[in-house]
Amino acid sequence: MPAPTEPRHLSLQQIAEARHSAAFVGRTAELDLFRGNFDVRPEDPRHRFVFHVHGHAGVGKTSLVRQWAHAADERGALTAWIDETAESVPEVLASVAAQFAARRRPLKALDRLLGIHQRALHATAGEPGDGEPSPGALAAAQAGLIAAGTVPVVGALAGGIDPAAVARGAGGLRAVLGGRARQREEAGLLAEPVRALTPVFVTELARIADTVPWIVLLCDTYERTAPLLDGWLTDLLTPRRHGELPANLVLVLAGRRRLDPAHWAPHTRLTADIALAPFTEPESRRLLHGQGVVDETVVREVLRLSGGLPVLVSTLAANPGAAGDASATAVERFLSGETDPERRAAALACALPRRLDRDLVAVAVPDGGPGLHDWLIALPFVAGRHSGRARYHEVVRAPMLRLQRLASPRTWCAAHDRLADAFAARRDAAAEGGDPDRLWTEEAWRDAALDALYHRLCAHPRAALPEALRAGTDACHQDPVAARHWARTLAEAGEDTGSAVLRDWGRDLLAALTDHAPRATAAFGLLLTRAGLDDTSRAAVLVARGWDHFRAVEFEAALADHGRALALDPRSARAHQGRAVVLRATGAYEGALAALDLADEIAPDRAWAVRERGETYRRMGRARDALAALDRAHVLDPADPVTLASRGLVRQRLGNPEDALDDFDRAVALWPEYHWALVRRAHLRSVRGDPAGALADLDRAAELAPRAAGIAGERGDVYRTAGRFEEAVAAYGRALDLDPEYAWAHGSRALAYEALGRRDEALGDLDRALEIDPEYTWARQQRERLAEDRGHRPDTP
Repeated sequence: MPAPTEPRHLSLQQIAEARHSAAFVGRTAELDLFRGNFDVRPEDPRHRFVFHVHGHAGVGKTSLVRQWAHAADERGALTAWIDETAESVPEVLASVAAQFAARRRPLKALDRLLGIHQRALHATAGEPGDGEPSPGALAAAQAGLIAAGTVPVVGALAGGIDPAAVARGAGGLRAVLGGRARQREEAGLLAEPVRALTPVFVTELARIADTVPWIVLLCDTYERTAPLLDGWLTDLLTPRRHGELPANLVLVLAGRRRLDPAHWAPHTRLTADIALAPFTEPESRRLLHGQGVVDETVVREVLRLSGGLPVLVSTLAANPGAAGDASATAVERFLSGETDPERRAAALACALPRRLDRDLVAVAVPDGGPGLHDWLIALPFVAGRHSGRARYHEVVRAPMLRLQRLASPRTWCAAHDRLADAFAARRDAAAEGGDPDRLWTEEAWRDAALDALYHRLCAHPRAALPEALRAGTDACHQDPVAARHWARTLAEAGEDTGSAVLRDWGRDLLAALTDHAPRATAAFGLLLTRAGLDDTSRAAVLVARGWDHFRAVEFEAALADHGRALALDPRSARAHQGRAVVLRATGAYEGALAALDLADEIAPDRAWAVRERGETYRRMGRARDALAALDRAHVLDPADPVTLASRGLVRQRLGNPEDALDDFDRAVALWPEYHWALVRRAHLRSVRGDPAGALADLDRAAELAPRAAGIAGERGDVYRTAGRFEEAVAAYGRALDLDPEYAWAHGSRALAYEALGRRDEALGDLDRALEIDPEYTWARQQRERLAEDRGHRPDTP
């Protein structure tokens, strides 16, 4: 294997890391074991491929793993760090790929598939083609989408994918999935992303392994990610499950609990199991001496109170207090160096919020004096003090919470209510001007909403639970990542209040959302069977589950859930809306309009209902009716960018390009990340003779979706329209690098080849387009035309 390349100059961060490592105390045996493993050949039975370190919170697992990472770097290893911020296996893979790319070891094949997967999960609707597909084409498209699983869509289709649009080949989902949603490979990727991505990841690891001495993957806080990763990681280690892993791969896991034998027992001989104990007395003394604590009386008191937990040794070293007070508790000792009783009380009160900033300190301690926040975040047990999300170390926070909850329940409830009100105000402020149907996808709103929920549950565990469960309906409906954060909030509130009911709900919802990710079907089932909701709330859950079925193209189940919702709550306008969208997707346009009539009777002049009517007219080919409805929807909600972008498309088709451009401009101004509107505006600018403006739009869209083949393909069209055929060929090539089965890009590149006089290559591209999509009528017509120009009829593909 090649020797590691030394950098010419050390960076500031590398120097700081080296100094931190030099100051690291203890864990000599664990460090020596890990370092020594690099000197044992993988074929040797003594070599370990998995290191699992476990122990109580505060015992120093993260610090040790960081030292292991530093030791791996010294051996020239390629390393990647994974923690609980990764919410799914695809996110883990994306994080590893990004870290490897930063070290100039990109995983290109994996990146391409991750891009397709990401586009499918966060797709915007493409432009439908003209005319209706044949029944056979519609059936094939629907079958492909059923295999594909969940494909949530926003944008002009407003809530779902129409299989008729997919069946139209070059239209429909062109910009979403590169025109091949029916293809078997992509259907498998969408339905089972882990199964599709993992073999590619393994192959890429094997390729990279030949260029570096070692590959080390480090998973911290594994107690949180184990439910998600246990099965996947052990499958990786199982022969012939996903391919052959390179022998120079080392996996590091760090968590509170031992590995689950149900998953890991077959891999015991590959694993070094390290139970991390508290510091020994000599190690604790070294840490204390390093912090200037040398008085033997104080040292002995710190040793007695800390139990050898490194985080407590550090905390008590900074505030050792007076020795000899045998009645002192650990909580009191955290603050024993502070003689001001008001500051001591403030430090206790500020343990209640899960994160701290200056405003929250003022809420937790209403009568706190100036400088309190700065004093608090400088305390040794406060982490992230410079990140804007300061927080108490959990080893310190947990006993502080327990002390306050038991000492004064009334004060506990009042304090949590104040914090809940403060976060609710932040939540409401973050909602201003936002789309109510997308709030859970907005991080600022989501964080404030969940903190408000957490504090209300802490103050009133049983009374606040029904509202918390109702909130989860929207979270599960809008965003699977938000849903897992919501379930974790319930679990944390259960731990911090000692409420078994909250703990159980959090645990079971997390399991449902993890086992069935990215779909929330199982979580909706729990809410329906166990939550004890009233009829209105049950109807809301059924509507959300109906959308879940719809997005998986399970139309019968979707209609059944919307029907059950209407049986419980006949005046649920959202249930009528959902039923209309499902009927529209199946081509039952008149039934969809009838359902929208009922929604309009219940909730007259709701912008979303009018917009859905306009969408239905647009898909029926009734452009002028669509324009009238979308005009009305815009009057009702002038800030809805989806209505504007949809109306822009209708106006363009009616031959009003200036008005269409104005609509696209306003949609993008309202929603700068709306890349579908940017792509549609680029197309319009191009046909109006503004290639510079079109390319600027596509540059911005590519920043938002760098792996979207549809954007690169649209760039090719801009170049081709402008007569820049060589650049067009290159742009279409880029689109096909991202998605080799992008039928539309093959067909469009054929025209650029033809303009350059390269007819054989043009015919080859058209042949490939028809191989991918045999019902691509336009490509067949172009191939016949080119073949006739050469004096012969083409063979039928």
